[in-house]
Amino acid sequence: MHVRGSPCNHEPASSHRRVLAELDPSAATLLHDPSMDDRTERGPIDTGDRDRVRAFLDLAEGRGPVPVLDDAGIARLLQSARRIAIVGASSRPGRPSHGVMATLLAAGYECVPVNPNEGEVLGRRAYPTLAAAVSTEGPIDIVDVFRRLEFCREHAREAVAVGARCLWLQYGLVDWEAARIAHDGGLAVVMDRCTAVEVRRLRG
Repeated sequence: MHVRGSPCNHEPASSHRRVLAELDPSAATLLHDPSMDDRTERGPIDTGDRDRVRAFLDLAEGRGPVPVLDDAGIARLLQSARRIAIVGASSRPGRPSHGVMATLLAAGYECVPVNPNEGEVLGRRAYPTLAAAVSTEGPIDIVDVFRRLEFCREHAREAVAVGARCLWLQYGLVDWEAARIAHDGGLAVVMDRCTAVEVRRLRG
């Protein structure tokens, strides 16, 4: 669901197959969607592209190897959460993490920026690691990840180690191995969703 004015720039559509094919024209063949064939010039599909598309489709169609929170579960999580770690938080206003953190702060959440390259974000002290953040600020409810896909598993392990309640991967991030790590460690999992959008939707 897209919320007008949201700091998140990704807008999920009703047809995940069409969105993925538009995002990656080479996926048209893989997705077996003939309606896309006349709109794209197919290129070679490498293993990385194929795995990425299948990961998104598995999430969209509810057939992933571990459970992820649905709308009701996300609502319960956000209603009970108090402290959110923003992993990859940036002090630059143009970055999505900056806007999301501002929205969460305005909604009354405690936000803890985690980024070794930042000293402070939106007036909050930034920490180099999740463990350092927890040792000073206290327990974290949600680990909200704004990092590239290759870092998600590392952050999943960190989230388990500090006893967080949920691993939340932002828009564009689907990693079933990271999800498995978090789930096996007792955490709830959310992927390819924006905390700011979900908070705004929850509060009308």
